[in-house]
Amino acid sequence: MSTSASNALGRRERNKQQKLERITAAASELFAEHGIDDVTTQQIAERADVGTGTLFLYAKTKGELLLLVQNAHYAVALEKGIAAAEATPDARAAIVALLRPIVECNRVQVENGRTYLREMVFAEPSDGHHAEALRIVGETEDAVASILRRDPKTSEERAAALARIVSAIMFLTLTASTNVDLTVDELVDDIDRQIVALLGR
Repeated sequence: MSTSASNALGRRERNKQQKLERITAAASELFAEHGIDDVTTQQIAERADVGTGTLFLYAKTKGELLLLVQNAHYAVALEKGIAAAEATPDARAAIVALLRPIVECNRVQVENGRTYLREMVFAEPSDGHHAEALRIVGETEDAVASILRRDPKTSEERAAALARIVSAIMFLTLTASTNVDLTVDELVDDIDRQIVALLGR
């Protein structure tokens, strides 16, 4: 490949990345301000300074845009949770420390958080943003399993199975309509009680 062709390719990739960053920032701001239901793709495109056709190259629906935005927040929350868990010796407390930032991230805008979890479960699996969401969930479950394996009597298979259940507990607790008005502390306490019932400690 010639140098000029390589530069053009590099410039094209940078432009695509810049557009993606503008779209992500615009969607993030508008969803936080108004909630996903009260934002249009046209508003996001205008704030990102791109055409709606360009917007749809990056995400075909508002649900995909929400996945794009929330995946970035979830990844940061997971990093915080892993750091907190590493500093917590007790396994159950470490799992709760791991999950708390994820709960907090999910409750910044309650309906966005609930919609994100529904999109994660029911969205089209071939969508890249959906695949990324599932990858982050997998990382979360791996982190929970790693905590559970601190106990040498816990096999890898059992730790992985329990981690999947912990993940289901968190997601169901966060999406339940009856929990919409609960605070982060109340949600975390509810998740903790269920983990106690699961682990027997």
